[in-house]
Amino acid sequence: MTAEEESNSESFVSHLIELRTRLIRAVGAILGIFIILFLYPGPSFLYDVLAQPMLATLPTGTRMIATGVITPFMVPVKVALLTAFVLALPIVLYQAWAFVAPGLYKHEQKLALPLIFSGTVLFLLGMAFCYFVVFKTVFEFIAGFAPQSITPAPDIEAYVSFVITMFMAFGITFEVPVAVVLLVKSGIVSVQKLRSARGYVVVGAFVIAAIVTPPDVISQFMLAVPLCVLYEVGLLVASRMKPSEREKEADDE
Repeated sequence: MTAEEESNSESFVSHLIELRTRLIRAVGAILGIFIILFLYPGPSFLYDVLAQPMLATLPTGTRMIATGVITPFMVPVKVALLTAFVLALPIVLYQAWAFVAPGLYKHEQKLALPLIFSGTVLFLLGMAFCYFVVFKTVFEFIAGFAPQSITPAPDIEAYVSFVITMFMAFGITFEVPVAVVLLVKSGIVSVQKLRSARGYVVVGAFVIAAIVTPPDVISQFMLAVPLCVLYEVGLLVASRMKPSEREKEADDE
């Protein structure tokens, strides 16, 4: 083995060790927060908070049901783990940034931290918008169509799966401004080209909304419209930032 090959091998091993360290710290942060939440306020309390939008639309005295044997235990634990991940998200993203930071230029490092911070805040805002606005509107709309001859009693496992899907959909949707800024700053595409693609974005937004949301017009509309608005916000932010050399090359092309 030549000296160059040996150096490359040592560099690869050092990267693997660094990756393992960052993963352990990220997972450790999630597990640490999970243990705290498990002890107080407890998984049951967290699930009750998550279930409030649905419970508020059910008939008085009606509760949700659990059809599985261990479902009453596993579902609240899953909710606690999801909450721990959300709370640990800034730490997880920081560990990801710390791993790739040595390979970035100084101007890219200065851009990375604001993007991590804004990405975290936007993801949490997307979840909050889904919880406080979308769930209330959608569940009331669905409850209004329920026949008087039936008593709705949703299964808690199906409800949590639905909630996680919606949280992910709205959280990722609210990341659109960050994605637009990254595309522009990396020189992959210019602001002018993104502006000219508005029509495709609008169509794509409603197609995505139709796939990931329930089959009702309200929830699809409430996902597609914010996506389009946030796309425009991303264009506005990207157009006001100082252009990099890659952006200038993209504009020339």
